[in-house]
Amino acid sequence: MGLFDFFKKNKKEQEEQLDQSLEKTKTGLLTRISRAIVGKSKIDDEVLDQVEETLLLADVGIDTTVKIIDRLRERVARDKYTSTDELDRLLREEVAALMQKPYATFDPDKLLDFARNAQGERIPYVILVVGVNGVGKTTTIGKLAFQFREAGNKVLLGAADTFRAAAVDQLKIWGERAGVPVIDRGMGADPAAVAHDAAKAGAEGQYDVVIIDTAGRLHNRKNLMNELAKIRRTIQKYIPEAPQEVLLVLDASTGQNAIQQAAEFLSVTEVTALALTKLDGTAKGGVVIGISDRFQIPVKYIGVGEKMTDLQLFDPRAFVESLFPQRAETA
Repeated sequence: MGLFDFFKKNKKEQEEQLDQSLEKTKTGLLTRISRAIVGKSKIDDEVLDQVEETLLLADVGIDTTVKIIDRLRERVARDKYTSTDELDRLLREEVAALMQKPYATFDPDKLLDFARNAQGERIPYVILVVGVNGVGKTTTIGKLAFQFREAGNKVLLGAADTFRAAAVDQLKIWGERAGVPVIDRGMGADPAAVAHDAAKAGAEGQYDVVIIDTAGRLHNRKNLMNELAKIRRTIQKYIPEAPQEVLLVLDASTGQNAIQQAAEFLSVTEVTALALTKLDGTAKGGVVIGISDRFQIPVKYIGVGEKMTDLQLFDPRAFVESLFPQRAETA
């Protein structure tokens, strides 16, 4: 079974779980939109103002909300008789259009795009995981490790978040749950030294995937930038192509704070993909739209529960369809 097949198995169950995770956000959106169109037969400025407020309350973000509303105004101006019955469909189309660009080069069939060296041996795919403390970074690593292993990959973890109390122990616990080994030097060790050991072990042990945890926050931005750069240099001594992926983990339930965190990390390091945790149970699911639009980086994974299997491959189409169901359309 391939990796993509593993993430996509039980597709119907995953779609149902996504619907449940977005329930609070969706209920808020649809309830407010319904109120906006009560007694109105066509979309006017008052309706659009209400929609704008609704999107902001869902934490879509100011800039992205303005884009969506401007596009809706253009369509209303083009067709002066646009019915309020079509509002859900129009929103779904505009949001879907905004979310297309970051995924133009994202191939879910190549989540781990392996390369080979001159001897024809597979080069370990190294994922450097970044994110502030408390967003679910360690949990995400554990879930990824489990799902990669279940898909038939040989996986190794590196505990390079050595600054936070119990971070190393937490990763070791997740490693045991996922059934994968963890390289560590204990709390207070040099993170680059841990990354060195993980890269060396990954290369020599012919591991398929090496996932390296990093400190969520150093005492200033320059130190964080220097530490991540040092880790990169150390890894590349053994795996020149690494890291093939820098995964930024964000907590969806924090709404606009997640967007601010993304901006901070992007100012100090390259980020190639995003993972959004705690999407279940929050009314701020609209932040996925804002993040995709603002940073043009694909959201690769979403956390929708506590179980090992509750980390889904993000499907922007399914997300938009779940958030804006076809309730107002007629056959």
